[in-house]
Amino acid sequence: MSASRRSGATDELGPDGPEPEPERDAPEDSGGSDLLAALLDGMDAALCAFDADGSVTHWNREAERILGWTAAEAVGRHGFAGWAVREADAEEIEGRLMAAMHASGRQVHEFALLTKNGGRVLVRTQSAAVRGPDGKPAGVYCAFSEVHAQIDLERSIALSEALFEDAAWGVVLVDADLRPAVVNAHAARALGIGRTSALGRPLGELLAVGVEDLEGALTHVLAEGAPPAPAEMWVSVRTAEGEQRRCWRSGFVRLASPLAEEPVPLGVGWLFQDVTEAKQGEQEAAVLRFRVNQLHRAARAAAECEDPAEAATVHLDFALAGFADHAVIDRVVGGSRGDGDVGLVRLVRIAATPAGAPGPSLLTGAAGLPVRYEEGHPALQCVERSGSVRADAGSVPPDRARAWALDRQWPGDAVHAMCAVLRSRGRTFGVVTFLRGAGRSRFERVDATYAEDVAVRIATALDLTGLLREH
Repeated sequence: MSASRRSGATDELGPDGPEPEPERDAPEDSGGSDLLAALLDGMDAALCAFDADGSVTHWNREAERILGWTAAEAVGRHGFAGWAVREADAEEIEGRLMAAMHASGRQVHEFALLTKNGGRVLVRTQSAAVRGPDGKPAGVYCAFSEVHAQIDLERSIALSEALFEDAAWGVVLVDADLRPAVVNAHAARALGIGRTSALGRPLGELLAVGVEDLEGALTHVLAEGAPPAPAEMWVSVRTAEGEQRRCWRSGFVRLASPLAEEPVPLGVGWLFQDVTEAKQGEQEAAVLRFRVNQLHRAARAAAECEDPAEAATVHLDFALAGFADHAVIDRVVGGSRGDGDVGLVRLVRIAATPAGAPGPSLLTGAAGLPVRYEEGHPALQCVERSGSVRADAGSVPPDRARAWALDRQWPGDAVHAMCAVLRSRGRTFGVVTFLRGAGRSRFERVDATYAEDVAVRIATALDLTGLLREH
């Protein structure tokens, strides 16, 4: 228990003065001293105090823990010489400590103290003057801690400051209500909002897509603790140019109060890094490997077909996997069309995927009847231009999208189309059309490249079909 030097005073009254009252101040003085002792003992830092003569007046439990000297052994000693510091160092150390009594503000020093068992401890001290009722210096108090503990604290503070100012990844502290409490500069830029504007707002106002997954992760961390590995989360952020889809590699740590006897969740630390470009590169590479493998498998399977027309449908079936929902092959009436040919373009559908349940493509068009394509149809444009053509239903209600597909003689659930011309030996043999439903994205340039690769193989099979018929 802390000890302090206590002194009392007696007031003398003249004969005409009132009779002295019972000593009611004693319990109050005792209570004040007990409160002071409790406050000193509850401090995380070691504390001692000296009077104007340099004698120790206060010594708390943390000082006892660090040096081993109890309050009873320390209070009343004059300075540190011979017990808390070496004799050779005593004059310099005590001079630096007592100099704080006549200096303004706090003085910070580092020096070695002696423990009760003879060891040495390097401490960092903060000392300042204690002033009496008259405002004059009455002594010095000195708070000290082991240097390594102080350095650890400073490192923690420096780390926090660096994370919230200079970090190259986003850092967000989310409170127990799943609202941002602190946002660093990198995270604010990623969210497209100011650092202060994001504070206290629901996550749903900051993200357009992916907020449910993020809130689920934060709730799990609050209840169960940090996950063993980072998580990659796809979100959409609102920007001035519209919504942008991003992939954030996220790590989470649960924050608990160090002052509570039992861990009390203060929130979650969320650290994330934008890996969108890397993930898109990985996805594109995986798609490319798959498509190259499909082309290889299709070529080997088609090589075993006796009928070149059947080989064309084999190429079509292998191309559909992961690429489109439906596909049709339309051949130019008359077999083929040269670059200099003029006149109306007419197409006959010779193969199509089943309209109902999935299955292999079916050969059709035995009757040779042209498909009722209206002028300006994407397939007709594809033949006229001898190049790929993309078409989309656009953002319309489902009933209008269905009407758009049926008007073009396509399955009713098609909303995205890619037409690739079938050319071989400098002639146009027809068009292959790949179709996607509403659950897929629109065709991009990389998709057109793949569709054209498939079209080359289908065109070669159709050209071979015509050659065999001629012979």
